Amino acid sequence: MQREKPLHSLIAGATAGAIEAFVTYPTEYVKTRSQFTGRKETPIAIIRETIKTKGITGLYSGCSALIIGNATKAGVRFVSYDYFKSKLADSQGKVSAPRSLLAGLGAGTMEAIFAVTPSETIKTKLIDDSKRPNPRYRGLVHGTASIVREEGIRGIYRGLFPVMMRQSANSAVRFTTYTTLKQFVQGTVRPGQQLPSAITFGIGAIAGLVTVYTTMPLDVIKTRMQSLEARKQYRNSFHCAYRIFKEEGVLRFWTGTTPRLVRLVLSGGIVFTVYENVIKILGAHSTA
Repeated sequence: MQREKPLHSLIAGATAGAIEAFVTYPTEYVKTRSQFTGRKETPIAIIRETIKTKGITGLYSGCSALIIGNATKAGVRFVSYDYFKSKLADSQGKVSAPRSLLAGLGAGTMEAIFAVTPSETIKTKLIDDSKRPNPRYRGLVHGTASIVREEGIRGIYRGLFPVMMRQSANSAVRFTTYTTLKQFVQGTVRPGQQLPSAITFGIGAIAGLVTVYTTMPLDVIKTRMQSLEARKQYRNSFHCAYRIFKEEGVLRFWTGTTPRLVRLVLSGGIVFTVYENVIKILGAHSTA
């Protein structure tokens, strides 16, 4: 089995993550807004209210934090996954679904610690702050500095446990689905033949679809734990989950599914397509 060079995986993953974050960010903004406590708003209502009060750029509040975090996250994710996958592959270079699941869990844990938690916490606080009549934070740098000054480093690592759970589940489900479908499709084409980008996009989109419905409750808990009022409302992630279930009902755990579904279906297609194509380009240059 050919293992990608770590630097190539890092560059390709970071490029894919940055592009995906920018293209899909409005759906992330709407999803995050819909998961906060308070009145329930439909995605369309959130979009209309945001554009009316903040303009189109309002849909990109906190975007810079996610682009930087997503680029770092995707780089760490692919490097970690390639490493774990190479260690778990059989003598023919194949990775079974259970082993791909294990590699995905490892990759998700790495990205949660090194990239996702800080960027997601900052992004969530910026979005939460942006809906106030007089927002406190003037942007990514000012917002980050204010959070660290007031809450310390722990302030940007709030919600680490649910983020680790979500990212581990995300990567495990997404990579297992993608790898299994890709190996199946590759079995129908000639050996050595590259899959077209449209097929790669479709497989990645299906992986995103499966990921959304299986990990949505973890995403809701993560958002609540990273909100501005989290310290006053929840003792920990389990207390947060208990309060949501008791006070708002089990369906609240799937709040924001539609915008997240749109994002992760697009995300799965974009990330895997960009990653595979950048890897091809880097591979061609390195052998030229």
